[in-house]
Amino acid sequence: MGVGYAPVAPGTFGSAVGLLIWLAVPRSFLAQGAAIVAVSAIGVWSGTVAERHSGRVDPGYVVIDEVAGMLVTLFLVPLGWGGAIGAFLLFRLFDIIKPYPANRLERLHGGLGIMADDIMAGIYANLVLRLCIWSFGHLAI
Repeated sequence: MGVGYAPVAPGTFGSAVGLLIWLAVPRSFLAQGAAIVAVSAIGVWSGTVAERHSGRVDPGYVVIDEVAGMLVTLFLVPLGWGGAIGAFLLFRLFDIIKPYPANRLERLHGGLGIMADDIMAGIYANLVLRLCIWSFGHLAI
């Protein structure tokens, strides 16, 4: 969609696209799971192509990994708008700090490495969201 060419914070724009896609996908295991699998598969393929074409590892304009990471973050978590914005910020935090093993996963070859660390960041964010819901009730603000 071209958001990877944003002059500042292209990953943040890619995450926002992931949030918008999540809004459009039905809240079912099958629909959300299929969206994650499809975006991830396309991301592995296109990330590999982009690396070959650019001659760079994980080129900054590739942001489909952030889209997949956001979809994983929001996977089957019952959230309203406030919670979704919190999820967005939580995913961005984990994507930036890349706690283990996310920092190791980005070393994988090609598009798999591009996608894997963001998917792991999404898993971390999803688990923290679930812990918050379990601890404080709901985040359906």
